[in-house]
Amino acid sequence: MRKLRLTAIFFIVYFLNSIAVHAVEHHSGHGGNSNRGETNSGGACIKPQLAKFLPPHLATVAPEAEFSFLAFNIQKPEQITVTVKAIPVAVTAEYKEPFYVVKGKLPSSLKNTAARINVKVSAKTSHCELENGWLVKISDN
Repeated sequence: MRKLRLTAIFFIVYFLNSIAVHAVEHHSGHGGNSNRGETNSGGACIKPQLAKFLPPHLATVAPEAEFSFLAFNIQKPEQITVTVKAIPVAVTAEYKEPFYVVKGKLPSSLKNTAARINVKVSAKTSHCELENGWLVKISDN
């Protein structure tokens, strides 16, 4: 009877240990990292995030108004592209640990209209990419 219990306990410990080893082997590449969105071996990533959109959503702004936002978890600012009504917009980015402050200007051709400031962050794999944005109302002058 004692031998049967020891065998059962040994089997349970062995089984649980093999599950733990399997989990470590298959999930070791999915941990977070502290190097601004760089990938670990295996293609894991930290999803980019955008925050503090200025001017705020649905604000009325003048033509050629400046806008800005914060970008977290990106490797380099070249990953960021901005368009307004499908018009590419040049942006500048300044690194302020742990994020980038990204700034740009609305195209001069947009007046008396509503427009979406569309931000796309590209990456090596599609599950690490992000697309986000916000709307502004552009006045006549």
